[in-house]
Amino acid sequence: MKTLPKIDWERVDALIRMALDEDLGGRGDTTTISVIGEDLVVDAVFLAKEDCVCAGLCVAERLMKTVDPKIEWKSLVNEGDFCPKGTVMAKLHGPARSLLTGERTALNFVQRLCGVATAAHKYQQAAGGKCAILDTRKTTPGYRNLEKYAVAAGGASNHRIGLYDRIMIKDNHRELAGLGGTGGILRSVANARKLYPDLEVEVEIDSLAELPEALESKAEYILLDNMSTADMAEAVRMTAHRAKLEASGNMTLARIPEVAATGVDFISSGALTHSVKSADISMDIVEPEK
Repeated sequence: MKTLPKIDWERVDALIRMALDEDLGGRGDTTTISVIGEDLVVDAVFLAKEDCVCAGLCVAERLMKTVDPKIEWKSLVNEGDFCPKGTVMAKLHGPARSLLTGERTALNFVQRLCGVATAAHKYQQAAGGKCAILDTRKTTPGYRNLEKYAVAAGGASNHRIGLYDRIMIKDNHRELAGLGGTGGILRSVANARKLYPDLEVEVEIDSLAELPEALESKAEYILLDNMSTADMAEAVRMTAHRAKLEASGNMTLARIPEVAATGVDFISSGALTHSVKSADISMDIVEPEK
């Protein structure tokens, strides 16, 4: 079983409460209350209707038990497992009203997170083991912890979590720092080292002309932004292992193999979280096991 980042359950519980509140609106599931008897108890399954990588079943379970603690849940696959179309991912047992009330909201979480995990898996597979695939901060507001968890479940890796855990000097930082004269990268890195000596530093550049100053700054990481494949290969040669190189910008799935072949250490892609398709997963009522 994969070792995954910790889920921040305090944040997730807040998301669950908010999601249920917007769906129930203070009145509850009026359709289900109208047509389903309160004493009916049923079995159900979460079914993968297409190939996907599992992530977020633990969140769906928590949501269902928030709706009704009497719901019984049994996950049949692990987080990070590949689930071919037709896989029964979980079995549920409980009051029919409660299962139907939680169905859509639970699926919203697990479909989204399985979609992220599946995309991460495809990107990392495309890299062919030559480099690590990283996510970015381009996440759904409030869902960063869960989406980065799903990226890891899919076999890719997490970049910085937020603005607090790595110094990352990007294009706007460089441009504004440059107003103070030449050597903007050097000054910026030096200031960052003084203020936050415990943090690693990354510098973003968008041309080979900026690489010598970035290397002189001794930043641990250099991000190659929107460079051609040929320029990235030249950056690898010029750097000669003096810093870790991250390729970023227009990193489509089709482009990953050629970029990985340049020798960069990392490829980051916001598409892992901002452009993924949710996985097709359903909750089906089933006959009880005999």
